[in-house]
Amino acid sequence: MIPYPAPIVRSASALTLAASLTVATPALAQDASSWTLQQALGDPERLTVSGDIRARYESLSDQFRAGLTGSDQLFSLRTQLRAELDLAPAALVIEVLDARGWGADAGSSITNSEINTFDVLQAHVRFDTPNLFADGAETSTRVGRFKLDFGSRRLVGYGGYPNASTTFTGAAVDWERGDHQFSAFYTLPVNRLPSDQASLLDNRHDWDDQTTDLRFWGVFYGREGLPGGAALEAYVFGLEEQDGRRQTRDRDIVTLGGRLHRAPRAGAWDFEIEGGWQTGEARASTAAADVTDLDVRAHYLHAEVGYRFDAPWSPRVSLEYDLGSGDSDPTDDEYNRFDSLFGPRGPDFGPTSLFGPLSRSNISSPGVRVEVAPSSRWDGFAFYRAVWLDEARDAFASTGVRDASGASGRFAGHQLELKSRYWLQPRVWRLELTGGALIRGGFLDDAPNANDEGDSLYGGIDLTRSF
Repeated sequence: MIPYPAPIVRSASALTLAASLTVATPALAQDASSWTLQQALGDPERLTVSGDIRARYESLSDQFRAGLTGSDQLFSLRTQLRAELDLAPAALVIEVLDARGWGADAGSSITNSEINTFDVLQAHVRFDTPNLFADGAETSTRVGRFKLDFGSRRLVGYGGYPNASTTFTGAAVDWERGDHQFSAFYTLPVNRLPSDQASLLDNRHDWDDQTTDLRFWGVFYGREGLPGGAALEAYVFGLEEQDGRRQTRDRDIVTLGGRLHRAPRAGAWDFEIEGGWQTGEARASTAAADVTDLDVRAHYLHAEVGYRFDAPWSPRVSLEYDLGSGDSDPTDDEYNRFDSLFGPRGPDFGPTSLFGPLSRSNISSPGVRVEVAPSSRWDGFAFYRAVWLDEARDAFASTGVRDASGASGRFAGHQLELKSRYWLQPRVWRLELTGGALIRGGFLDDAPNANDEGDSLYGGIDLTRSF
C-alpha cells in the first residue's frame, strides 16, 4: 500500500476539529438521519433543502508539474446548500457553494477548482411538462444557471472530487420516454473567479460570471434496453470562444461522439466503448501575438471490459484503455491535441486537486482496476496504469512537461490509485481515503523542462456530513 505523506497524520487532529465544529452548529446537531432544513422553516410542503459539508486534507510530495518543485499540501472546507421550491408545473432551484483552503504555499498548483469562496452554483427555473410530443413522455426545461451531466460525464459533467466544477448559464431541455432520452442545450459556461493564485491563497471573493465570449451548445441522445442489456449514446457538442475579457485560444470546435456499454452486474461480463472526434479551428496558445487559426483534427477513445464475481465482497476486475490524441507536429497547420471540454478527469485518471497528472490529452494508457464492496457501507478499489504519450513532441497530459524534439521518448511511467469509502452513518457521515502515486518513466526524467524531483506520492482524507 502507498504510505500517506507524513503531514496527513499530523493534520488528523485538524480534520477532526473541523468535523466537530460542523456537528456543533445548532441546526446540524439534530438527528441527521431524519432531519432536514424544512423542519427549521416550519416544514413547508413544497420546499426541499439538502446539502453537505466536506473537510479534506491532502498532501503531495515531489511535484511533477513543469516549473514547480517541492511538496504541496492543502486543508479545504467545502459547503454546499441546495433548495428547491415546487410550484408545479414549475420549480425554483438555487444552490450555493463555499470552498475555502488553507496551508498551501506560494507556488502551489491550486486553482479555482479548489478555492471558490461563496457563489451561486445553480439558480434556475425548471418547467416539468408531461406527455409532450408523446404519451408517457416527461419533459424538463431549465432556464438560468445549472449543472450539466451527460452519459459517462467524460466530456460534460459535474465532478465529485474537485471542490468546484463548471456550471452553465442558458437553457436546456431534457425529454424522456421509456428507454429513450434526448437533451439539447445552449449555454454560456460560468467563469470561476478569482483565478490568480494570490487571491486563491488568501480566499478572496469575487462573483463568478459568464460572457458571450464563450458559448457551449449540444445535443445528446441515449437509448437503453438494447439486446443483452446494452445501452447506446450519441452526442454532438460545440464550443465557440473568442478573445474578450480574457485572452483565449479562440476555439471553434465541434465534438462528435458515441458510447456503447453494459452496466456491471453479479456473475456477468460488462463492457464499455466510447470515442469522439473533434474538428474545427483553434490557436496553439492564448498569447495575444498568436493569431494563426489551426485546423483541429483530434480524437479520443475509452475501452473497457470487466467481470463482477457473484461472491462475497462483490469483486469486479476490469481491463481499461484510454487514448487521447496529441499534437503530432507543432510546426504544421493542424492542432491534434484532444480537448476534453468540461468533463471531470476522474474516475478514469485518478484524483485531481493537488494530484491529477493524467488527462484525455496526449495519452495512451492501458490499466487494470480491482473493485470491492464488502458491505452497503464500505467500498473501494485499486487501479494501476502504464502511461505513454500519444505523440512524443507534444506536452504530456496535464503536466506541462514537453520535449518539442521528441528525443525524450514516449514512456511517461506508471500511476497507481487507491480509494476506500466508508459510511460512518449511512447517508449522513462518510469517510474517504485516497492514495496516488506517479512513478516516473524515461520521458518525465529526460524532457528538457521536467523538474528534478522523485516519484510523486499523494494522499487525501475526506470527512463529509450530508443533510
